[in-house]
Amino acid sequence: MKNKKEIALAEKQDLLNTLKTRFEKNNKRHSGIEWANVEAKLLNNTAKLWSLNEMESTGGEPDVVAFDKKTGEYIFYDCSAESPAGRRSLCYDDDALHSRKEHKPKNSACEMAETMGIQLLSEEQYRELQQLGNFDTKTSSWVKTPSAIRELGGAIFCDCRYNTVFVYHNGAESYYAARGFRGWLKV
Repeated sequence: MKNKKEIALAEKQDLLNTLKTRFEKNNKRHSGIEWANVEAKLLNNTAKLWSLNEMESTGGEPDVVAFDKKTGEYIFYDCSAESPAGRRSLCYDDDALHSRKEHKPKNSACEMAETMGIQLLSEEQYRELQQLGNFDTKTSSWVKTPSAIRELGGAIFCDCRYNTVFVYHNGAESYYAARGFRGWLKV
């Protein structure tokens, strides 16, 4: 039986070509990192390559943003200009999804991220991303919400307006067409 978290050979090559092109086009995001080293890691980790394909297919445009010297892993963030189009109109988590009595969204950001094998960006990571370019100038993105806020029924999201990152709150069960989530992955 084929592992669920594998992609076909042709799809794998297309993804690697897309990632390499994006990597070469955006050198400022990953100064000092060589593509050959990233590609070698990717080729040795089928499940992570599958997760990157999920990020790509939902509009995230993943790219390398750092190298973790402690673990020897490369860190990918969603680098699409706006919140990934295939991951919008989602409430924050499954508890929020199940609490809605009517007009439920199709999924939650936390559940979708888990299914994809990625994590939601934290507020700190979101701010790091904004140092690499202009992101979410027309949309917003759910970010990992501290448990103290979530326990009270809220969740936080971010966007960038007027060259400033804004952090907002909303009920975790809310969802909007212009709000999605950004993820990250270590490979």
